[in-house]
Amino acid sequence: MNSSNGHAARSRVLCPEKLSSDGLSLLRKTVDVDEKEGLTPEQLIAVIPEYEALLVRSETKVTAALLNAARKLKVVARAGVGVDNVDVPTATKLGVVVVNSPSGNIQAAAEHTIALLMSMARNVPEACASVKAGKWERSRLVGIEVKGKTLGIVGLGKVGLIVARMARGLGMNVVAADPYAAQSVAAAANVTLVESLSELLPRVDFLTIHTPMLASTRGMLSTAELDQMKRGARILNVARGGIVDEEALLIALESGQIAGAAIDVFTSEPPTKDPDSSAARLVQHPRCIATPHLGASTVEAQENVSMDVCEQVLQILVGDLPRSAVNAPIILPAEYKTLQPFVRLVEKMGSLYTQHFTSPRPPVQRNMNTFDLIYEGEIAQMSSTKPLFAALIKGLMAPISDAEGLNINMVNAEMVARERGISVNEQKSRDPSTQAYSSLVTLVARAPSRTPSVSRHGSEVLVSTAGQHREATIQHIISGYCSDNSPFISRLGRFATSFVPEGKLLICHNFDSPGKIGVVGSILGREGVNINFMSVAPATFSAVSPMDANGGASKDGLASSLETTEALMILGVDKEVGDNVKAELVGAKGVLSVSSVTL
Repeated sequence: MNSSNGHAARSRVLCPEKLSSDGLSLLRKTVDVDEKEGLTPEQLIAVIPEYEALLVRSETKVTAALLNAARKLKVVARAGVGVDNVDVPTATKLGVVVVNSPSGNIQAAAEHTIALLMSMARNVPEACASVKAGKWERSRLVGIEVKGKTLGIVGLGKVGLIVARMARGLGMNVVAADPYAAQSVAAAANVTLVESLSELLPRVDFLTIHTPMLASTRGMLSTAELDQMKRGARILNVARGGIVDEEALLIALESGQIAGAAIDVFTSEPPTKDPDSSAARLVQHPRCIATPHLGASTVEAQENVSMDVCEQVLQILVGDLPRSAVNAPIILPAEYKTLQPFVRLVEKMGSLYTQHFTSPRPPVQRNMNTFDLIYEGEIAQMSSTKPLFAALIKGLMAPISDAEGLNINMVNAEMVARERGISVNEQKSRDPSTQAYSSLVTLVARAPSRTPSVSRHGSEVLVSTAGQHREATIQHIISGYCSDNSPFISRLGRFATSFVPEGKLLICHNFDSPGKIGVVGSILGREGVNINFMSVAPATFSAVSPMDANGGASKDGLASSLETTEALMILGVDKEVGDNVKAELVGAKGVLSVSSVTL
């Protein structure tokens, strides 16, 4: 985006909640940050269209209405672990990346868990309130020691493991239930891993929860589960409100089945003030310690998560990958660095295909909706090619008018492809078909067909199925490579070439005979069109290369003598060439067709 004075406009970031100044200072070096605390949902919807990024903690609700109003939004950053307050499915559909900071506050959450455990064991909050009230109730406030007691952990992830190590340091026995935890990891932390929650519950004196809020974990601990626990056991929840059924826990506290509870998170935050609600009664219960979601509330944690998400926002705004995208696949940084120039190449290839081969009709209207994306050489060794898949879909759709404003990236590329009926088959070969390039990417566009036979028609490859269900389909091929991180097109249809896919291009298909360059140059010069570069591409490849009629590799890959009488003239021009000029070029002797492409 450019401002009126020709300089690139700085991206704008909205922060409607209090965030650590360290992260915001990092952002302000390259983007504009607006801190606007206290906005109502309506005010937020009114201002969000001007912003490319939104930074929130837990109070701001990032709803579908807000996301749909955010026309420029590229990223929602949640300074914390959970994204319960973000409509992730809607963000995914709109191509908005959602990031969080899953590790910035794990130490803080673990320490708060242990703080609550010890406070509950020794009646610290009640004792403090008693002394402040002028009382001295030593005999009433006798606690228990945690040494030798068994702590049960539901969810042995990053926080759960730190809690386990701390508890072991206090002399506790630790047992955990987590279907995704590795036995070796548990053993290294001196944790006994059991197979199920029902096996865990009867064994523990204290139970702590460290799982995300999912459909499968909502209400995971209710009446039936609480009844399985030892009478007099104690429960902690520093994870997510709603995992423990608040009404069931209240009844268990009142009956004495559960001796104490320490709750940092609630189903509704802050808990409703209705005195008859389960949450309000739970907060007021004498055997419940309640804190206002303080698990991540340390100076260090706030700085960590702020720096983490702000760094990720900057990465996304410049087109790089974030570390902790909730709705995008994780790609190793080293691999993404290798893929980055090929991302640009494949996007250009997709756009070149749509503009050169299908204009003015987009591929979905020509039934050219099946694509083979073939990686050869070093690029084929990448563990994930998701960025290349997304780049292809973005390139294919970019020139189509009804895709304007659609933000296509790794977040929603598969969804967009599915909705548009585009099928992409990715293939890998570690040995490139030519030794000229360390990596080669080839795009083959075709319509679905049965066993094909092949003939040539103009600059296209006609493939038709044999037998009584004979169907015709057209195949187009584009190949490219990268040199010094710059993309090059090495093949366009049957024609061998080498040009950078950038700017305004005019592609003339003509007979390869003397005088054609002069004719084209003369017409363009008369119209005031400057030629920045020119590349002549001879018909080098056979009509069916890189696949022969039976789907195998072409034997020689060389064009016939008839095909070599044709060529492409690829011109870089400084302005758009009108339809009347294209018609005049085609009218010139020997020029078969002309297409204009903007990349």
